[in-house]
Amino acid sequence: MSKQVRIQDFVAELRKFAEPAFNRTDQVIRFLESMTVAPDTLAPYLCWDRQHYTRNLIDKTPLYELIAICWEVGQASSVHNHRDQNCWMAVPIGRLLVENYRTVFQDVEQGSCKLEATDTVEMNPNHPSAVDPNEPVHRVFNPREFNQRAVSLHVYSRPFDRCVVYSPEQGTCGEIQLHYNTEYGKKVKT
Repeated sequence: MSKQVRIQDFVAELRKFAEPAFNRTDQVIRFLESMTVAPDTLAPYLCWDRQHYTRNLIDKTPLYELIAICWEVGQASSVHNHRDQNCWMAVPIGRLLVENYRTVFQDVEQGSCKLEATDTVEMNPNHPSAVDPNEPVHRVFNPREFNQRAVSLHVYSRPFDRCVVYSPEQGTCGEIQLHYNTEYGKKVKT
């Protein structure tokens, strides 16, 4: 059974991890399994958009960044990777699905790829997830049948601002720039 804590206490514990913890997935996933964030303490960091999920920066150090992503019903990320960084996800509000892919072929410079879907896992308050560093391509989505908003907390090792996105149907891929909708609870000017 995991212990529920305020987001401030969650961040304080996350900041105690030394660099080696972010080079592998086991320590941080155990942390997420043992400690869940009290949903009401996330309120200052959440913003919603009916058109697209939102990325809300909560904490950032040279070792990691912690982002709250707000998902309306039916919203989904693109299929993407994490630029050779690790990623852990917890869902303190609602539930989400993660669809994982195997990269058969990829040439970002030519903009072409071939992916195969491998499995889909559900994340909810009791089941966090870590992206497999050997097969890091995935997408996250909030299916209409779940019929509720969701919030996921993402811990990314070594903050990054670009990633590769894929269209499995079209066999295309390319690099995109990432941005935040809010930083530390304040709207980002666009």
